[in-house]
Amino acid sequence: MSENPVWRESMEIYFAEGHGFAVYFYLLIILAPVEFLSLYIPSLDAQMWSGSASLFKVTAVTTLVLVVYFSLRVANQEFAPWRFKSLKTWLRDEGLPAAMIRRAQLGFLCVHIGLSLLLCGPLLVTFLLLPGYALIYGVWGLATLALWERRLENRQVFIRCLFTALVILSALFYLPLNPIAFLLATLSRQELAPLALFGIQWSGTFSHLSFHILLGAAGYSVYRWALRRAPGF
Repeated sequence: MSENPVWRESMEIYFAEGHGFAVYFYLLIILAPVEFLSLYIPSLDAQMWSGSASLFKVTAVTTLVLVVYFSLRVANQEFAPWRFKSLKTWLRDEGLPAAMIRRAQLGFLCVHIGLSLLLCGPLLVTFLLLPGYALIYGVWGLATLALWERRLENRQVFIRCLFTALVILSALFYLPLNPIAFLLATLSRQELAPLALFGIQWSGTFSHLSFHILLGAAGYSVYRWALRRAPGF
């Protein structure tokens, strides 16, 4: 991977030049007060907010939202976008194959997710669902980047609308599909309502995991297709 120029560019811009440090600063500066307030500010039901279990739930949900949201933004190259070479440059001028670009961008996305969870480690024990959600939603950020590379405003609006729509619509139509509701139910060991589809009762856990696997596969397929249709291919 170190021989991959796209990988080296991302590492240099985010870490050598320091443009990526803002992402992790935002993570900590938002998550730390949430944990502090959930410990010391009483709510209408004091028992709900007392103890480590409720603290873990509040922090887990906040971490889920933040990690997924910033993974979308990093994949979409919203931090220092002027420093990145365009896909047109890599594909046509540099002559790189689309597979090499894809491996570098996906690899860097995974590194970002890992660092985000590592930074959240002192505040939250790493939960297995979080990197999965971040990768599934983050790949849509890569797809958006490949589709509308020259239209930064369009990309920013799209990923925010996508994230908001998926969270809200899943909560409205079938709650177990919602990642926040699923995380809370898993931590509380609550049974999820089944989904009746095609005359079959599908368990809530199976429905949730299947939906997100399909969502991630669709995002990856769009990303691969968008790279292949870029100039030079």
